[in-house]
Amino acid sequence: MKRHFKKVWLFLGLTFFFNYLLVILYLALGGKWVVPGSLIVTTAYMFIPMLVAVVIQKLIYHEPLQKPLGISFKFNWWFLVAWLLAPTIAFTTFGVSLLFPGVEYSPEMAGLFAQLQTVLSPEKLQQVQTQIAALPIPLIWISLIQGLIAGATINAVAAFGEELGWRGLLQKELNYLGFWKSSVLIGLIWGIWHAPIIIQGHNYPQHPLLGVFMMTIFTLLLSPIFSYIRLKSQSVIATSILHGTLNATAGLSILSIKGGNDLTVGVTGLAGFLVLIAVNIGLFVYEYASSKRSFIK
Repeated sequence: MKRHFKKVWLFLGLTFFFNYLLVILYLALGGKWVVPGSLIVTTAYMFIPMLVAVVIQKLIYHEPLQKPLGISFKFNWWFLVAWLLAPTIAFTTFGVSLLFPGVEYSPEMAGLFAQLQTVLSPEKLQQVQTQIAALPIPLIWISLIQGLIAGATINAVAAFGEELGWRGLLQKELNYLGFWKSSVLIGLIWGIWHAPIIIQGHNYPQHPLLGVFMMTIFTLLLSPIFSYIRLKSQSVIATSILHGTLNATAGLSILSIKGGNDLTVGVTGLAGFLVLIAVNIGLFVYEYASSKRSFIK
């Protein structure tokens, strides 16, 4: 118990220090939270938990990396579940969003263009609209295919930077708490860890301060799902694919809607929270229905 406690606090202390320092230095040196600078910083931000986990595991505790932290490419069907779960959540969230007052289906993709208005000039926006109108198949299906490919490749690599820390080292060290307690604790830590970039407008550009609270709720709801995939697949590679594909396909939930805001619609809004609650209930029921010796305690 004492060993777990020391290792966890060392990991959290170093991770939070270097992540928060990265954003502070970027802003202090005059960096603006716009692409490409913000993209470079957020990508670097994702790799810090991995680097800290490797340093602690190998250089400080002199323990192996691969098996203890779940670095396994041994494929099982939970990899496929991880890959397809993210777009399923996105499309379901789209449907739930349409139930909200003032939100309606928009075949003209008003949700997409509302987002682009904040980052593109009117001339560039018009150019993008013209290009989308000329596509041979609807953009939503192109986005789905691109999201699935990116989610299992380049996005999964970036997501591995987080997952080796959260579902690798941290989940291993907190397993003694039981599934639900460890998932809640990891979810809470994971949400607070996002705070510096959320305050800059990441995910919640309309409500950056309230977004910190919303992001923490989001990660609390995601955490048991990720932990479950990690345990079932016996691999952080599977959770990296889930994480990467979720990042790549989340936009599908708002692509074709009009109305709402960043607190209500989308995967990171209230609509997404309702879907994630349903997924958590589903995994709870599935696990108890399929086995009397469930690891979910």
